[in-house]
Amino acid sequence: MLARLSVIAAENYFVDAHAVLDGMVERERLGPTGFGGGTAIPHCKISGIDMPVAVFVRLSKPVPYDAVDDEPVDLVCALVSPAQDGASHLRALAEVSRLFRDEKFRAQLRGAADSSAMYAVLTFYEERDVA
Repeated sequence: MLARLSVIAAENYFVDAHAVLDGMVERERLGPTGFGGGTAIPHCKISGIDMPVAVFVRLSKPVPYDAVDDEPVDLVCALVSPAQDGASHLRALAEVSRLFRDEKFRAQLRGAADSSAMYAVLTFYEERDVA
């Protein structure tokens, strides 16, 4: 799964897929990033980007992930941040973890009919928090 997320990040944000994969694998060695409630937030910091970027996926079948609650994971937000900006990385992690703690948010993502509907859920929550 991490390899696929790395490729998606590379295709969408023009980052080095190998650097992303290596960074996420290294981070997972420190401890799994399964957040609970069927969610995971694999993350890393790499050179060559100016701001945090994310790849969100909803898996068709939950996968074992060694999450804190031992539940399989079906909602994944991979976060890639600039190597030199730890503060933006921590802010982005905090935002994603706050969203993933919201049971209604998770239910809406799981109930979304397609990627456009998932994008609408993600965008609504982002805009709601800005207002």
